[in-house]
Amino acid sequence: MSSSSSIRRDVGPFALMLTGLGSIIGSGWLFGAWNAAKLAGPGAIWAWVLGAAIIMTIALTYAELGAMFPESGGMVRYGHYSHGSLVGFIAGWANWIAIVSVIPVEAEASVQYMSGWKWGWAQDLYHVTAGKGELSHTGLGIAAVLVIMYFLLNFWSVKLFAHSNTVITVIKLIIPAATGVALIASGFHSENLSVGINGGNHTNDFAAILTAVATAGIVFAFNGFQSPVNLAGEARNPGKSIPFAIVGAILIATVVYVLLQVAYLGSVPQAMLAKAGWHGISFSSPFAELAIIVNLNWLAILLYADAFVSPSGTGMTYTATTARMIYGMERNGTLPKILGHVHPKSGVPRPAMWLNLVVSFLFLFFFRGWDSLAAVISVATIISYLTGPVSVMTLRRTAPELHRPFRLTGLPIIAGIAFIMSAELLYWAKWPLTGKIILLIVVALPIYLYYQYKSGFHDFGRQMKGAWWLVFYLIALAGVSRIGSVKFGGLDYIPFGWDLAVVAVIGLVFFLWGVKSGWRTPSIEEAREEAHND
Repeated sequence: MSSSSSIRRDVGPFALMLTGLGSIIGSGWLFGAWNAAKLAGPGAIWAWVLGAAIIMTIALTYAELGAMFPESGGMVRYGHYSHGSLVGFIAGWANWIAIVSVIPVEAEASVQYMSGWKWGWAQDLYHVTAGKGELSHTGLGIAAVLVIMYFLLNFWSVKLFAHSNTVITVIKLIIPAATGVALIASGFHSENLSVGINGGNHTNDFAAILTAVATAGIVFAFNGFQSPVNLAGEARNPGKSIPFAIVGAILIATVVYVLLQVAYLGSVPQAMLAKAGWHGISFSSPFAELAIIVNLNWLAILLYADAFVSPSGTGMTYTATTARMIYGMERNGTLPKILGHVHPKSGVPRPAMWLNLVVSFLFLFFFRGWDSLAAVISVATIISYLTGPVSVMTLRRTAPELHRPFRLTGLPIIAGIAFIMSAELLYWAKWPLTGKIILLIVVALPIYLYYQYKSGFHDFGRQMKGAWWLVFYLIALAGVSRIGSVKFGGLDYIPFGWDLAVVAVIGLVFFLWGVKSGWRTPSIEEAREEAHND
């Protein structure tokens, strides 16, 4: 935490909350309601409420950690403090994958909405075949240009990014709320709420609601709570500002997202639902196309314009955030030192930004539609959340003397629930997606082993002992996902209902094992000494 002494604590609670709210309301609001309805029908309303409640428990555990360790790239450092370098690397890698992939998904969102324009060249940007949509080659090219724009706004100056983002945040808070109100006021079809996912009468499909929480873009949207956590070191009175910012941002965003979901469900024409239910609805720009259908042309124009504003604001924010994450991982000793270099004039870690630009392009070209990439981001995000509840509990035991500007009341219960629900979220994402993302995390381990080799495998046994719980946890969840109920893509060896109970038990066992596996790492000693010197 060598930079901690230079951090200015001048961000107030309201400004801190706006950073979280601005991050939560990105492309998720443009597509989340449509995607959730495809998966859960009218049950999508409950999916947003449940998703917000789960993320709230997880976010509160990170609030204590963010106040304890106010530093750039903090989200990739907490596991390193509590359990050593291997846990830190796995958690950091998952978190980085989850966040760096947001950059191309925001660009894809803008281009996908653009394809709703009435010009032929625009409509050719996004194609839907066999119910699956993806950007055309031209659409990918425009999305790549947007990614470069996000890159340049951050590359030259932190101030340039900040000034650009302030205006964008104000705009993108107003338009979603106005959209929901306008669509409901234009004519609400309450009978739509009785239409099932595939047509016919609606009955709440609990498994479908759970899958919507995990993969429809709900976890993806609420991931923006990380912004106040990462700014904890700059918060005025962090003990009060951080919980206010996190809780406030999640609650306000929940109201906006539920409003949008209700508006979407009530605005779709019944003739469209009669064909194949909610699952058969295919939009390239959902709310804008609905606005045109109900003759709100002014709203459609506003939405097509905002399709650049909202995602671009989030894309720029995450371009800045991911660079700090790479910086944090370099400080963990698991990436080349050049990636930790900060440009003296701009104050930007430019080598890290170049790496993120290349990776953003890879995600852009391998996942060519918003919904497919949002699902990947959601699952990687869930894996990255695993260490928060375990780390904060472990540090209460191994480093009780460290100053905690915010101390979460009822931590053992909240942290336990947060970890168990993270396990459930990972399971709800369905096989084979769970297995694929876990594999994406595992394939990075040779990087860790290379840097361990360079250090002569110093204290390697201790690092492994602190990480076995996480390694076996990922294996166990992948296994249960494969043999679980068919509702979640499994082989149905464990019937629905019992599978959820099994996952909860696994979550509890590995939570207790993880907390017990933590140790007083050298990083904690360094943090204590720095705090004493400051």
